[in-house]
Amino acid sequence: MKRFAALSALACVLALTTAAPSSGVPQPAATADRAAAAHHGSLLDAVPHRGTLRVCTTGDYRPFTYRDAAGHYSGVDVDMARDLAASLDAKAVFTPTTWADMVADLGAGRCDIAVGGVSVTLARARSVYFSEPLAEDGKTPIVRCTDKDKYRTLDQIDRPGVRVVVNPGGTNEQFARAHLKKATLIVHPDNTTIFEEIVQGRADVMMTDASETRYQAAVHPQLCSVHPDQPFTFAEKAYALPRGDEPFRHYVDQFVHLATHDGTYQKYEDQWMG
Repeated sequence: MKRFAALSALACVLALTTAAPSSGVPQPAATADRAAAAHHGSLLDAVPHRGTLRVCTTGDYRPFTYRDAAGHYSGVDVDMARDLAASLDAKAVFTPTTWADMVADLGAGRCDIAVGGVSVTLARARSVYFSEPLAEDGKTPIVRCTDKDKYRTLDQIDRPGVRVVVNPGGTNEQFARAHLKKATLIVHPDNTTIFEEIVQGRADVMMTDASETRYQAAVHPQLCSVHPDQPFTFAEKAYALPRGDEPFRHYVDQFVHLATHDGTYQKYEDQWMG
């Protein structure tokens, strides 16, 4: 009798479990429904529907992104962003941000993508997705040409009396603070005028991405890029994307892959690097 009662109770529990909606792991049908919902909520669908691709960019990092006094944006990644938007039947709309706020702005939904010489870092990768890389880069010095043999190593730079200028909030400041203990660190708030600090003798060195040092050395004949082919660090540049949006990430990956292999990215880089 006890055995019969136990079996009856077990049968009731199984029947109720089968009939009741699950509050734990979703069943296959529920998983499919959620996947469909996630797909329809992707920026891959929202951007064409909206007709605009919202692009966060600092506008202070030539040759990748520059915002002039009239508010017009230009640069390698600005051109690429416009192409990406066009491929989605949309128009690129640029949203100003800073290096310190870029990840937070993207995470808060103020933009759909962040571009403009963005370095891939593990710290950033905890909060955003990164696209397939566009290029390799790394930190190297830019100095007055008269000092090009004077500041070649970190030991030569990290000395009392050497004035190293940095822009705030990004990987340049992080690198300088991590490696310089004796040199004087000068934080200059405007990355568009920071190189004039070296030209005018108010700073001696800036360490930034080799691509930027090449560009600025071409713009300022008084400045020289120091060993840009052998930078102190290894880094890659990519586009930052909202974490969790897999369809959009895959699309941007394909866009970048094609552009870096069919000559499009090289064409823009050649135009802006001179």
